[in-house]
This record gives sequence, structure tokens and C-alpha cells, in this order.
Amino acid sequence: MTQPTHPTHPTHPTHPTEPTRRLELRAGAALFDLDGTLVATEHRSRAAWTRLFTTHGLPCDDALLASFVGRRGQESLAEHVHRFPGEHSVDELFEEACGYLNGPDSPPPYPVPGAAELIARLHAAGVPLAVVTSGLREHATDLLENVGGAGLFKVLITAEDVVAGKPDPEGYLAGIAALGVSPADAIAFEDAPAGIAAAKAAGLRCVGLTTTHDARALAAADIVVADLAGINWRTAETG
Repeated sequence: MTQPTHPTHPTHPTHPTEPTRRLELRAGAALFDLDGTLVATEHRSRAAWTRLFTTHGLPCDDALLASFVGRRGQESLAEHVHRFPGEHSVDELFEEACGYLNGPDSPPPYPVPGAAELIARLHAAGVPLAVVTSGLREHATDLLENVGGAGLFKVLITAEDVVAGKPDPEGYLAGIAALGVSPADAIAFEDAPAGIAAAKAAGLRCVGLTTTHDARALAAADIVVADLAGINWRTAETG
């Protein structure tokens, strides 16, 4: 059984103030968050949530927007629904926000640097891959076209597949089980504190990406990188 490794402190989390630029890993499987980890979507989400709140006459600042990152939209929205004037359900407001997200004036998503290349290399090497996302399945399937398509992944765990979203580990535990691997032989990739907490609670090592948060906010990860461009993955066959 191979073990994931990284250049410094292989058995203890690091707490960097700046992300590591290059990283060598070894593990039997990889589980990826989607938004902000494989595909850059934070600019789209921020625009949609901002429009939702301001349309209803509510203030919207960076702290509020940050509370939505890495979590299921409905769960985050439920914490604020009481602030909206009139009678609105969480589902109604969420549908409105999705309309803004998918509207013609929404900025397009794009691959996180190195994501498409890393996924292609891992798939070609036969490394089992999973996506564990707080987003809906249709949204996830569409976004994965930016990194080669959903067909490159053995497992896709979405918001519809779990009762409790991140930071609860349910999604990652389901991903591990579906891949048929142990947590010790897999590694997760995340861009948000809630996702890192979920991965760690599932017993996984976790690489944090500073695509939506700074390195200090991701201190619970085992190591922090700027993006996926500098990652070298070693399998048991490559030694």
C-alpha cells in the first residue's frame, strides 16, 4: 500500500504563510473538490450571491460571500433566509441565485492551472479518481467538461448524494467507499476550510489550494499549494 508524501513534515500538517509551488505526491487514489479546486468558479458564484442579496435590498460583503465557499448553497443560504423581506423559502432563493449563475451575463468558468493536465496524467496512469462536490450533479457534470469530462472520474459525489454537506465528512466517506480504497491510501484536494475539515474528518490527507483563500485560512491542510500546476504524482509503478 502506497502512502502519500510531500517534501516536508510528511506526517504532520504544515502551516505556511505562502503556498508551496512544487509538490510530489504518492497515493493510490485521488479525490477532488470541484469549484475552486479543478475549475475556477468563485468569480461566478460571488457575482450570483451578490446579485441575490442586493436584489432583495440586503448588504453583501466579503465575509458573507466567504461563508458560502465550499458548502452546499442551500445550507449556507438557510443561515440568512430570515433576513430576506417577505415570505421566501430557501429553495426559492436558491433557484433565483442559480438563475443568476447560469444567466447569459454570468462570467465563464475556466480550469484551475494544471488541473486538466493532472487529471489526464492520473487517468492515464490508472489512478482511481473521484469528485466530491457541494454542487448539484448537473452543475458538476457541466463544469467537468473544462478538465476533460466526467468520464475521467470513477466516482462523482454531489449534493444530492449526501444528507450533510461539508464540513461533514459524509461526502468523502462515500467517495472512499465507492473507490474501494482506505483513507490512508488516498489524498484529497480542496480550496476551502469547510472542505479541508471534511476531508480530514474522513481520515484523508489533504492538499489545500490558495485559489479562493489565502494560505493561513487553509492551515488545517497537510500542505498548501498555489494551484495544481506544480504537482508530480508518483504511483507504485513509477516508484
